[in-house]
Amino acid sequence: MSVTYSIIVSGKVQGVFYRQSTREKAVAAGITGTVENLTSGQVKITATGTKEQIETLVNWCKQGPPKARVTTVEITELPFQSFDQFSIKR
Repeated sequence: MSVTYSIIVSGKVQGVFYRQSTREKAVAAGITGTVENLTSGQVKITATGTKEQIETLVNWCKQGPPKARVTTVEITELPFQSFDQFSIKR
C-alpha cells in the first residue's frame, strides 16, 4: 500500500546537488513525488511509495550526496497524494 510523506532536510543541503541526487535515488527506488529548495535553506521532499521504499529514501536523506552536511531530517505522514513521476520543483 502506498503512503505519502513530507521529508524536510536541514543542514548544508542547497548547492550540493541534493535535489538531483534525491530524484535519482527516488526514481531508482520506485518513489514518485517532488523535491524543492525552501527559502529557509532546507530541502523539502514529498514522496509517495510503500513504507519500505520511503524508509530507504529517508535513510539516504540522512547522509545525502557527498558534499551535503545533513543536520536533521523531519518526517511527517501526509494524506495520500498521487504523482506521475518524481520531479524537481524549481
